[in-house]
Amino acid sequence: MRILHTSDWHIGRSFHGHSTLDALRGVLEALVAQVTERDVDLVIVAGDVFDSATPAAGAYTLLTDALRGLADAGATVVVTSGNHDSAARLGFQSGLLRDGVHVITDPATIGTPITVHDEHGPVHVYGIPYLEPVLLRGAWPGVRTQADVLAHAMDLVRTDAATRGARSIAVAHCFAAGVEPTPHLERDIQQGGLDIVPLSAFDGVDYMALGHIHGRQQLSPRVRYAGAPLHYSFDEGHKPRGAWLVELGAEGLGDIEWLPLPVPRALTTLTATLDELLSDERFASHADEWVRAEYTDPLPQRDPMRRLLARFPFCAEVRHAPVATRIDDARSYAERVRSARNDAELVDAFLSHVREGEGASIREAELVGELLEQRARVEATA
Repeated sequence: MRILHTSDWHIGRSFHGHSTLDALRGVLEALVAQVTERDVDLVIVAGDVFDSATPAAGAYTLLTDALRGLADAGATVVVTSGNHDSAARLGFQSGLLRDGVHVITDPATIGTPITVHDEHGPVHVYGIPYLEPVLLRGAWPGVRTQADVLAHAMDLVRTDAATRGARSIAVAHCFAAGVEPTPHLERDIQQGGLDIVPLSAFDGVDYMALGHIHGRQQLSPRVRYAGAPLHYSFDEGHKPRGAWLVELGAEGLGDIEWLPLPVPRALTTLTATLDELLSDERFASHADEWVRAEYTDPLPQRDPMRRLLARFPFCAEVRHAPVATRIDDARSYAERVRSARNDAELVDAFLSHVREGEGASIREAELVGELLEQRARVEATA
């Protein structure tokens, strides 16, 4: 049996104010083509299908089209909810979907698998929707953290799988021990380290398909994250996009292959002075990419985004990242003030303090000198 493991579609998420629906549609169409080309039997979507609990109409349309495409390609599809999804909204359309597409959002169904068959017999797929501990304490006494609820859920899976005696797969959306998250993207699950789920929680199944982390990661040969199919942050721009193609043989886990997905528009971070970013030919090849520009001028420049967009139409973020050019003499601000011999040196000491070592430029020193001379003339005639 061939299983395609994907996750974290985040349908409806914007990228620095730009819609990603069209780009994601193209990527998911490529995913459907892979299912057809590789004769995939089962597609797993491990949570965060939507980016919001209140997705717009276009997000529902894209999801419907993607699920229809996967089903038409001949695959059984199992979808679970994540922490970004509203389980109620994602589950609303589950009854309207065609046979072979299963949307799992109810914790009460965790011990009941979706069963698919190949020439070697049945494979039981246990979908675990995102579990909020505070909402489950009544039904599952004693649970307080993600580690608690995942341990309880996997106990239900193992108990049922033991009675069935066949190959099994589980799907969950969580932050597991040993992963490297993308800053500012994976949220709401890890809090102070208490919600990290240990790898031992996932024992007992042939393959564990995880979602929540936006970059592919292998925690063990049978426990993996597929990551998101689209880049949603410059911090993850270096991470490949794709899905895991997992084979189950008669005895369980077989070969696993990474299937890359197309990147609609590359992400790059360019660092230089603003003038260099605007004119240097070494940056010309990035004109059609998403650009995060970090300009290193000592002082903030006027209207940098407008100026950069003229050269980089897809410039999405501008950061002022000055590089100190003057060596700090390690004196405190008070010591600098006390050692100032005149008002000009006093102003330079202040600028050096607030700029972390970068004092007045030549032009600034000239302006300060002119103002001090004007003040002296006014005081002399007073």
